[in-house]
Amino acid sequence: MAVQQGIDAVTGFLDQSGVSYEVLEHEQTFSAREDARASGVSPEDEAKGVLLRVADGYCLAVIPASEQLDLHKVREIVGGAARLATEREMAADYDQFDVGALPPFGPMLSAKEIVDRRLLEHDTIVGAGGDHRHSVRIDPNALVRVAEPTLADICQD
Repeated sequence: MAVQQGIDAVTGFLDQSGVSYEVLEHEQTFSAREDARASGVSPEDEAKGVLLRVADGYCLAVIPASEQLDLHKVREIVGGAARLATEREMAADYDQFDVGALPPFGPMLSAKEIVDRRLLEHDTIVGAGGDHRHSVRIDPNALVRVAEPTLADICQD
């Protein structure tokens, strides 16, 4: 059986996890803000995943697309160094997903996850669907249930 790619891998994971979701198909986008616009939501409702290299692998930081990640806050949480993962690292380690379209689900990436608390203030959030043409809309509480992330303030003040 072939490895599921992109949106199929994401919907398979969500189905297995018992998470209700809506797939949003849109024109090709290459940033979380473009993805939000194409999906018809505000950047505050778009869950942007930022993949980081940490001492023992990867950490996925998930923040509203309207915000900027504060690496200093992340380093305090992970207790050490954290840097942005390179496109080469993402392509090599997560080849089932388009670079720049990683879904906001740490367990799919075998990565620790930190979710910014602001996302929990929304009824639904939209995140990348694993490719540049799909997004998924979910309840942020479902994200917390399946990803079991650390919840924190990780955006720049």
